[in-house]
Amino acid sequence: MNWLFRYANPHNFMRLSGVLLPITAIATALCLGVGLYLGFTAPPDYQQGRTVLILFIHVPAATVAMSIYGALAVCSLLSLVWRHPLSDIAARAAAPFGAVFTALGLITGALWGKPMWGTYWVWDARLTSFLLLLFLYIGYMALWNAIEDETRAARAAAILALVGAVNIPIIKFSVEWWSTLHQGESIVSGKLAPVFLAPLLIMMLGYMLLFVSLWMLRIRTAILERRARTLMQGGAA
Repeated sequence: MNWLFRYANPHNFMRLSGVLLPITAIATALCLGVGLYLGFTAPPDYQQGRTVLILFIHVPAATVAMSIYGALAVCSLLSLVWRHPLSDIAARAAAPFGAVFTALGLITGALWGKPMWGTYWVWDARLTSFLLLLFLYIGYMALWNAIEDETRAARAAAILALVGAVNIPIIKFSVEWWSTLHQGESIVSGKLAPVFLAPLLIMMLGYMLLFVSLWMLRIRTAILERRARTLMQGGAA
């Protein structure tokens, strides 16, 4: 754990993120550019036709949305148990991005569901649990804003994040545990054709790098805002 707390120091984080941010930003642009090109030049699927193109937007969004909540839960655990100095800032910074990726997953899933299932929405286990993920993100952000004392707000939000983490395995295994219209896993099982698998994996990496880049940028902004508030309070005193 020593390496983790080494970068709990805002100065060390700012220095490290200043080096990494340009690298992740360039890698994000390359992955998204290549992934979109390969995806949108892939041949039509024999069953779904050109509708399969939604795959390259929907699946990465849903995957990253769940990954972000996992990161948020880990940061919350670090805050509650080890009092990691940057954990509250990192968790709070991640939540808006998680909500955006979740909303993107829901919207693209609905657009994909209409031609495949004949309806935009069904209340099955996968879709309902993923909708709950959006509510968890919104609730987390609302809780932060509802409590004026930052220490109490951070603690309450961290507890909510950890309780809500139980929803992640439910989303993941819902298609195996219950009867659902949503298709099962097709990447690890090898069911997805290589012509679709390659651009999908590149897009997933691009989405993840996009989040990491924006996350670092938002944490850096939060640190600078805190420094500015401290200087202003010192000047006022």
